Amino acid sequence: MSPVIDVHGLNKSYGTKHVVQDLSIQVEAGRICGFLGPNGSGKTTTMRMLCGLLTPDSGSGTCLGLDIIDQANLIKRNTGYMTQKFSLYEDLTIAENLMFAARIHSLNRRPARVDRALERLGLTERRNQLAGSLSGGWKQRLALATATLHEPKLLLLDEPTAGVDPKARRTFWEEIHALAAEGLTVLVSTHYMDEAERCHEIAYIAYGQLMARGSVEEVITASKLVTFNGEGPGIDRLAPEIARQAGVESAVPFGAALHVSGSDRTALEAALRPWQREPFNWREVAPSLEDVFIQLMDGSEDNFR
Repeated sequence: MSPVIDVHGLNKSYGTKHVVQDLSIQVEAGRICGFLGPNGSGKTTTMRMLCGLLTPDSGSGTCLGLDIIDQANLIKRNTGYMTQKFSLYEDLTIAENLMFAARIHSLNRRPARVDRALERLGLTERRNQLAGSLSGGWKQRLALATATLHEPKLLLLDEPTAGVDPKARRTFWEEIHALAAEGLTVLVSTHYMDEAERCHEIAYIAYGQLMARGSVEEVITASKLVTFNGEGPGIDRLAPEIARQAGVESAVPFGAALHVSGSDRTALEAALRPWQREPFNWREVAPSLEDVFIQLMDGSEDNFR
């Protein structure tokens, strides 16, 4: 089967700022692809080009087998898009918002579809509650119910769990995996490393350029990052001093411990030698996705500077 997302050489500029630069990405059906990167890196712009809301300056490709330029309107009809900011009507109830969305999409059997969406997202008992009175986690459920009401084949989620508590985030991701198991393809941008690890694969974009692509394990392995975990009294306070040493790319406190990473093992071991004594204890550990994220951020140039 052809990839649900298959685009090549996408470019988008706003004035003198080249926001997306020659970006190519493919995502297979039923896969959850995490979209990572620092703020202002072009993730939202890319999503909007994929679903037909923005026209790329150059580049080509397909979403859902449809041309992203010539058939943008058809892509919109078959795509669910959940924006970062809650964008539904706060003075309507949950059920009224869903019914409005059903009319916008010209759906048949609207009451039945709304009832099914309410039940699936656990919103039935709150159906008559005003959307504006909902907490962040319940607003998130309503937004997801609305984005999937018309049974799209592609779902784009732009930082959907920002500001939501851990339990609500877990419930949200359980539903996303359930939808993917039914064949829905999902592209989700996030800054939470634990959420990225829930994805089947990840794509890291930094200031418009695709820097890394693959499963979490593949991205970590490809970074060739070496990481040591240090423990001992007050070792976390040494982070600024150790970070200044040649060969150290990051020194980040993790509670009372310290994660120190670098690409050159010899240089990194030499940098840590002054602290390889009592009361400190060092051991090599597998780099985390956050370690790789920091490395990629430090190695990229902010094109808005």
